[in-house]
Amino acid sequence: MVFRKRILNILLWSVLSAAFIGPGTITTASRAGASFGFSLMWALLFSILACLVLQEASARIPLATGKNLGETIAKRFGRRHPGGLIGLLSATGIVLGAAAYEMGNILGAMAGLEHMVLINPRLHVLTIGLFAALVLSIPSLRFVSRLLGLVVVCMGVAFLSTAIMLRPPINELIGGTFVPSFPADPLAGLLILGLIGTTVVPYNLFLGSGVYTPGQSLGDMRLGLGVAIILGGIISMAVLVTGTAITGAFSFEALASALSEQMGTWAMYLFFFGLFCAGFTSAITAPLAAAVTVQSIYGKPEKQPEHTRSTKRKRPLMFTLVWAGVLATGVFFGLINIRPIPAIILAQALNGLILPMVSIFLWKITGNRLIMGDTFVNNAFINLLMGIVVGVATMIGLANILSAISQVSGFVLPAGPAYLATLALLSAGVAIGVFIRNKYIEKRNIEPGAKN
Repeated sequence: MVFRKRILNILLWSVLSAAFIGPGTITTASRAGASFGFSLMWALLFSILACLVLQEASARIPLATGKNLGETIAKRFGRRHPGGLIGLLSATGIVLGAAAYEMGNILGAMAGLEHMVLINPRLHVLTIGLFAALVLSIPSLRFVSRLLGLVVVCMGVAFLSTAIMLRPPINELIGGTFVPSFPADPLAGLLILGLIGTTVVPYNLFLGSGVYTPGQSLGDMRLGLGVAIILGGIISMAVLVTGTAITGAFSFEALASALSEQMGTWAMYLFFFGLFCAGFTSAITAPLAAAVTVQSIYGKPEKQPEHTRSTKRKRPLMFTLVWAGVLATGVFFGLINIRPIPAIILAQALNGLILPMVSIFLWKITGNRLIMGDTFVNNAFINLLMGIVVGVATMIGLANILSAISQVSGFVLPAGPAYLATLALLSAGVAIGVFIRNKYIEKRNIEPGAKN
């Protein structure tokens, strides 16, 4: 009975793995393996640790307060202007980003499916959109999360089997994982930021806080969350290993050809099955995360106590309209096969602001004893880890903003170790400033957002 409960708990939290392992992660990780072998594996390891720290903090808030991250943001900034600037940017950026990238999720699933089932590509798009809508219409968020967890397991089997059959050199694999290296090629810096940025994503913080099950203990949450994210990280690492099969320029076709030559046609089908799973789960989690974010910030709070809430209650209209709008946008652009470039650039810039802002907010809230209580407040070690992660989140945010500006203006950004070092110094300054502010608040024994 206990074992079954723990498995279901891990499947529940696996929705986060389903969210960050999408076509973008598959492309970035496999391209990193194709271009630099195992030397960037450490960036994936670091991204998983950073993801664990932020997601644990986000999931700890409802345990301590009975409110998820979005509801907490709304409460902090008052009822007349729910969420303030953080809430507005989060809701706008996440909905816009989810809608803009939903086409990529659907086309990623289609890319995997069309290599296994040869039918009209538009029929693929419609089929994927229909099944995504059916899953999203299920009223139980817990059931949807566990269903996606099962798909993640299938995806993991596909990618891990392929990676193991490639028989990667163990010494190079371990060295690349635990010894950071910065290849001189400018592409390496972009891939390092990409590997971290596709794992530590802002909408996952709202999604993870929103799928919390009332009555779950701190230990159960940490176990389920930890195992799910670590398994997701291992899957991402397996994708990078799979990418090392390519000896020339990267493309999915080149990767499929290399896998077929080295291990047989079945390996190609296994990879494309994993790609389909990644795209399909992301095509569900992107609209779901957008709906959870908007509903938690701007929706009416539940009147009944947290422990009595039903996981099978009827979904609010706002929730349904948001996920339906995001999914419909992705299906529409998938059918006409035109990427909404301006929306993607704007979403990239907004998410560059959201990630550091929400990370800083998380650090301030979870470090405040008046809000979290003695049981759930950050200890000294977690505070240190969160400080490091806030710095990294700020670095990723700055990189996204600069990238968006570069795409609009045509200005070519510098790359390589010097670019990363500059971003790191600026981000460290932000983290140190927030740390000093947190210490001041702790000393004065006041809540963040309260008038001094």
